[in-house]
Order: sequence, then structure tokens, then C-alpha cells
Amino acid sequence: MKKLILSGMFIATFIAASCQQQPTNPINMNNDKVNKTEAEWKKELTPDQYYVLREKGTEPAFTGEYTNNFAKGKYVCGACGYELFTSDMKFESHCGWPSFDKEVGIGDHVIKKKDLSFGMVRTEIMCARCGGHLGHIFDDGPTPTGQRYCVNSLSIKFIPDTTK
Repeated sequence: MKKLILSGMFIATFIAASCQQQPTNPINMNNDKVNKTEAEWKKELTPDQYYVLREKGTEPAFTGEYTNNFAKGKYVCGACGYELFTSDMKFESHCGWPSFDKEVGIGDHVIKKKDLSFGMVRTEIMCARCGGHLGHIFDDGPTPTGQRYCVNSLSIKFIPDTTK
């Protein structure tokens, strides 16, 4: 009898947990820091996303989903949904990765950190909300900002503008 009751409780808990609604709007403007364990990130992200966002990997050039996407919309962090860039900030850089000339906000959506890996001096860019690795920023952009945020497609998600 105890096994039957425990089994029923387990099934009810599983059903209740699986029925929780996911947010319908993946854009998250809340800048509260996201602190998760690496085990939690591994459960939530695909292996490729985990490699880029958590292990600071890079997807091969010209393979990313958003490299040639110029539709109107917003780009959010692929891990936490924090808004990072808009389509108006995107430009064709011919470098093999999506490129933006600035970030959303006033410099508070993307963290910049000196990166000395692979014998180079670069500036890494990370999501200010969850710390996910996005790519690097360079001072060779063709727009008036002079900047090129070189971003891995795997580290972001595109939310199309549905207004007419």
C-alpha cells in the first residue's frame, strides 16, 4: 500500500512539474543576475550552446544560424533571454559571425573583459545577466561607433519583430 501511495505521489509531482507554463515571451529585460550550477546549464543548453556559452568556445565561421539574418527583431542571450542587440545594430562584416556595432542599453547589457587566450589580446563579451560567453569585440567596425561585436549565433536567439 505504501508503494502505491508513493508511486501516486511521484506521478502527481511529475505531472505538476511538467505542466508548468514556460514564458511566452523569451525576452527578459530583468537584469537580476542568473546564478546556476554548470550541471543546471548542461540540462538547459544543447551541447553546442554549452560549449560556446559556458566553455567560451567558438562556432566555425560562416556556419551560424544568424550570420546572414537581416530580418527585423531583437537578439537575446541564448541562455537567459536577456536582450542584447537589435537588428538595427547588425551589419554585414564578412567575418563569418553575426556582427553588431553596439549593444542595447547604456553599456550595461554586455560585460567586456580582457582575453589573453591563444596568444592574442582581445576583449571578450559576455551577457551581463548570466555571464554567458557571446564572442569578442573589435575596434574595426565600419559604422560611426567603430566597433564590431563579433557574436556566436549559438550564444543568441533571434526574436522577430511581429508588429506591422
